[in-house]
Amino acid sequence: MNNEQPKFTPLKILNEHERSEIIAILEDNFGIKKIEGIMLQRGKERLFLYKGSFTEKQIKNLEYEIPIERVGVYFAKIIEDQKSKERYIKLSIEGIQLLKDQITKNIYELQSDEQADSWMKGQDLNIKTALRGFIAIKYKNDFLGCGKASAEKIGNFIPKTRRLRDKSIIK
Repeated sequence: MNNEQPKFTPLKILNEHERSEIIAILEDNFGIKKIEGIMLQRGKERLFLYKGSFTEKQIKNLEYEIPIERVGVYFAKIIEDQKSKERYIKLSIEGIQLLKDQITKNIYELQSDEQADSWMKGQDLNIKTALRGFIAIKYKNDFLGCGKASAEKIGNFIPKTRRLRDKSIIK
């Protein structure tokens, strides 16, 4: 039996320059101007936001003692276009909720209960919109997540485990 602990890529606490780069992308895409808390990165793409009482030094010391899978809330994913090398940020559902009061750009408002239901079931929306790239999906007063708009549709990123199930399937 193997008793080894799983090996994690070390958490990286973003410095002020790296934070500024992330916030600049978020401001350009969603209108988000500031993020409070410690911003961390796991691997090349997963971003976490921590607003607890530990300091950066305490987090580093703790990770040195025991493996930490995550600190704070997973709020975004960095996506790099392989051709252009341009970086984009896709907000998680939690990221959309944490930053909803600052989101002022690239919002698509669903028009009906049926659209909202389809979205929450994980279905892409066959909607033509002038928006392109990652967008915030809103229904009435609620932000529901992040999608990717193209000329023909809005792609859905709701994880399978978080989607609404079709009532006809549940018995």
